[in-house]
Amino acid sequence: MTTPDTATPRSPAASPGLPRARGPLSESVLAVLAGDGAPLPGADAVRRSDPYGDDLQLLLYVLYELHYRGFAGVDERLEWDPALLGVRAAAEDAFLDALRRDGGSGGRDVAEAVDALQLEPVGDHGHSVSHHLRREGELWQLREYAAVRSLYHLKEADPHLWVVPRLRGRAKAAMVAVEFDEFGAGRAENVHAQLFADLMTDLGLDARYGRYLDAAPAQALATVNMMSLFGLHRRLRGALVGHFATVEITSPPGSRRLAQALRRAGAGPAAQRFYDEHVEADAVHEQVVCHEVIGGLLEDEPGLAADIVLGIEVTGHLEELLGDHLLAAWREGRSALRTPLARP
Repeated sequence: MTTPDTATPRSPAASPGLPRARGPLSESVLAVLAGDGAPLPGADAVRRSDPYGDDLQLLLYVLYELHYRGFAGVDERLEWDPALLGVRAAAEDAFLDALRRDGGSGGRDVAEAVDALQLEPVGDHGHSVSHHLRREGELWQLREYAAVRSLYHLKEADPHLWVVPRLRGRAKAAMVAVEFDEFGAGRAENVHAQLFADLMTDLGLDARYGRYLDAAPAQALATVNMMSLFGLHRRLRGALVGHFATVEITSPPGSRRLAQALRRAGAGPAAQRFYDEHVEADAVHEQVVCHEVIGGLLEDEPGLAADIVLGIEVTGHLEELLGDHLLAAWREGRSALRTPLARP
């Protein structure tokens, strides 16, 4: 559809370069990762920062990324550097405290929380990006949405795998079954991250991993950081399962609307396939997650009910923050990205 926005070619397996800093906290951490020997920020300074702001969210994102693909030229031993882990712990405390305060009700009724997810609202409540894109979204908005979502979808399912060794029995077997589908059921070309890369290419975007980190707003970073936070901490395994359930339950109707939006905008079959695949696959996954993953986990560890509810609620909270940011910009006819894309 368009000529991709490309920079210097590199292998698809290569790690991305370090992003640009967004404030003094991320600047200090990025300097350390670059080998400059700069002093790291103190825990108090980290905890005083805006938990949803660009500076803290980028700090968390780059430190979490050391556990994924890393960054080009960064010493891989820094993944477990004690000083960096101390900074990350302070940022995690600030972020998790904000999520519990703003997004969590403190409830313990998992069935009620799941039922609320399964009840698709009638019409558009004004916060839905997929409703907007299906009804009136323009191609440039669909491209921005894909660029923002690439931070997650190019590593789709990776954060959820961390919970597998923390489960047993029914919950573990069901979780692995769902993840098997997410990773293409044994076929590399069907891995969901590859399907999203194909979607990006169809839309004329650069499908390299991490390409749009600098362009993505803090709200987008927060949605990915939440998954990494829950996945990397055994004590938050219930919250990760709650988040995962939210993704699988809410995916089919949203994916159907996004597939319709792409067709209306004239996107090619590769762009449409990603969301068409999620309409079918996640409708099945929803039942498996509800009955086997959540059911099995609660059977083994009923004390995790409040954490499962937390994962459900804060996922909705962060998605609403991101949706409101995107829609506010688009309704004014301006880019929602920190660096606008070249329009086709």
